[in-house]
Amino acid sequence: MTHLEALAKAEQYQSKMAKIAKKSYWKPQYHISAPANWINDPNGFCYFNGEYHVFYQYHPYSSQWGPMHWGHVASKDLVNWKTKPIALAPTDEYDKDGCFSGSAIEKDNTLYLFYTGHVVLDKENDKDDAQLQTQCVAISEDGISFKKLENNPIINIDSFPEDLNILKEHFRDPKVWKYNDMYYKVVGAQTTEKTGQALIYKSKDLLNWEFVNVMAMSTEEENLGFMWECPNFAEIDNYEVLILSPQGVEPEGNKFLNLHQSGYFLGKMDYNTGIFERENDFEMLDYGFDFYAPQIMQDEKNNRCLMIGWLAMWESEMPEQEEGWAGMMSIPRVLEVKNNKVYSLPIPELKKLRKNNVNYDVNLVQNCILEGINGDCYELNTVFDLTKANGFNLKLRVSENEETVISYDKNSKIFKLNRDKSGKGVTGEREVKVNLQDEKISLQIFSDYSSLEIFINGGEYVISSRIYPTQEATGIVFEPMGEIKAKIDFYEI
Repeated sequence: MTHLEALAKAEQYQSKMAKIAKKSYWKPQYHISAPANWINDPNGFCYFNGEYHVFYQYHPYSSQWGPMHWGHVASKDLVNWKTKPIALAPTDEYDKDGCFSGSAIEKDNTLYLFYTGHVVLDKENDKDDAQLQTQCVAISEDGISFKKLENNPIINIDSFPEDLNILKEHFRDPKVWKYNDMYYKVVGAQTTEKTGQALIYKSKDLLNWEFVNVMAMSTEEENLGFMWECPNFAEIDNYEVLILSPQGVEPEGNKFLNLHQSGYFLGKMDYNTGIFERENDFEMLDYGFDFYAPQIMQDEKNNRCLMIGWLAMWESEMPEQEEGWAGMMSIPRVLEVKNNKVYSLPIPELKKLRKNNVNYDVNLVQNCILEGINGDCYELNTVFDLTKANGFNLKLRVSENEETVISYDKNSKIFKLNRDKSGKGVTGEREVKVNLQDEKISLQIFSDYSSLEIFINGGEYVISSRIYPTQEATGIVFEPMGEIKAKIDFYEI
């Protein structure tokens, strides 16, 4: 089957399944999701031909993971996204079992998609070592139809020195950027010693790549996992940042509790040696249940660094699979560095979605419901002054027997999200230690039909999670522990 035939077949099946998926109450209103079926990592986040583009790992034939295609959406404003034709399908010898994750960059009015070709060498053997991963490219002049390069793969496993001990089956997720007159590409890898590495390549033309060095690596002594997925090199407010999604990091207190993690190192990039010198410990980008494989783009038009992530986690419950779809993206976030820490803020463009504002400037002294503050799709902004209080519970998506509870305890400084009663299939708690600012804590909360994203103290911490309440769960209850001076700003979306 040709690539065009495979894409047409996938589109046809997607259309059929979309009729089922669109009936699902949990399908997001303002987050990116596919018309139907399974999605995971965001890919190819870029700006091209007057639009922002996000591609994503996609299995168009089922709501379970399967041979990866690249789905595609585009937007002029990062808020209203339109589904575009499926961009890549696994049809060639070098990618026949999946067009895995990658990135995009524009050169000479042409859009280049860099992706990992995935091949299972032995179908009878489901072990990792029966697989092969290489780096490939597809190009487009209109940003819609992509042609794979005839001489793919452009980077093979013989591209790096043998003594690096890189496994052929764990060499993936190329992220490309330009620095001066040279293009650079970082690729995630695993060694035979089961440690993660980020390998860096350079090219003048995006087609011929030369291995430079191991850009960064973990050691067996460090708790940094056995494989570094989805590496991104970011420039944020004159800081250089390496963003990673390591697999196999062990829990440490309230950190690293998900199956896999997403986080970052601040550091310094030496382009002469190709080495990124880490300057801090690995820090998390999101403390919730569901945020993985983020990808950044340098939004040069607005002089900022944007990030979007997969709002899910491997091996988590996904009740929406029964309704013909699985997975969604986070809202796009602006990254900033303050106090040697990466902050994540919702993009200001999301203000376009605001409707029917209700606001209160009020003293909360007992459990209460505030008139006009309820719903399932909304933005809720609060500033709580806890000078005369020990903390609070804020209950969201409340019905007779459902609630998603966020809470803060002033003595322990622990901020929690509890989803034991958040609906179908999900339970558990996540927490982060938060210092008050002048006795105050500020929250910016984005609720969609089956997700919550909570930005704490101007994006110092974020907690993102999927939840699966019923349509009746629209209540919001404020429970102060003492007297709270509260500023509350609510918008329907």
